[in-house]
Amino acid sequence: MNTEKAITEERNPDTMDIDLLSTEDMLKKINDEDKKVAYAVEREIPNIAKAVDEIGNRLQNGGRLIYIGAGTSGRLGVLDASECPPTFSTDPQLVQGIIAGGDSALRISAEGAEDDYSGGKKDLKDKNITSKDAIVGIAASGTTPYVIGALEYAKGIGAYTSGICCIKETPMSRFTDVMITPIVGPEAIAGSTRMKAGTAQKLVLNMISTGVMIKLGKVCGNLMVNVKASNKKLVKRAKGIVKQVTDADEEYIQKVLEENNYDVKLVIVMILANIDSKEAQRILNREGNIRKALKWSK
Repeated sequence: MNTEKAITEERNPDTMDIDLLSTEDMLKKINDEDKKVAYAVEREIPNIAKAVDEIGNRLQNGGRLIYIGAGTSGRLGVLDASECPPTFSTDPQLVQGIIAGGDSALRISAEGAEDDYSGGKKDLKDKNITSKDAIVGIAASGTTPYVIGALEYAKGIGAYTSGICCIKETPMSRFTDVMITPIVGPEAIAGSTRMKAGTAQKLVLNMISTGVMIKLGKVCGNLMVNVKASNKKLVKRAKGIVKQVTDADEEYIQKVLEENNYDVKLVIVMILANIDSKEAQRILNREGNIRKALKWSK
């Protein structure tokens, strides 16, 4: 596929005069383009749902979720992966992000690395991926050799593969079980896929990781019950979550949280079921989430 003909590389007829506008009018033009993104993502919900369900199954059975991309796409994958441990108390190995050129490419552009077809395969091999894992390739144009090489390798060993790009029928699709393709159209600045395409990718990644974590029982209602209380703000959030769910005395909540290493999910089950931590952990291990553990819904 010739990226010069890709819609992500075309000139946008609505922003041809963007450099002649007042600052406010310039920003309105950008904002008008941004408004199209959520609708483009909405149209891909059925495909996103397929990815969430299968990735959730893989993680429940000992697999990992690994994002891989180059440039902006790679940075977005690394960002989403890095947010999972503090938000959901996941092991850092459970959800990982790989960017072409390595971690230094997060800060210093290494755009040439995206052309390394064998590099994607090598980076996945270095992670010792297996058929249990789920690999998500991210590339705005769907033509990035680094990502295609990674997906071809992952597909070949039986891993679950999905792709996120902003063009239909790309080379990536040959090596994926499902493609997620929010079509956002030409960028306000031609070819600057950090804009609408990047925003669409970020929205999809949010949906994938959050949806998977909900499936894994790390959310109750809409509360972050697996939050890792690693700073003062998150300690306060942990207390607030337990209070909202149990309506217990605040001093008692503080005491039980301190005694149980601020394990919010565990403490909620202990308080609501009036059981000790050992029994609460046993039930949670068996049932997987608070609602099932308590046969409770709200």
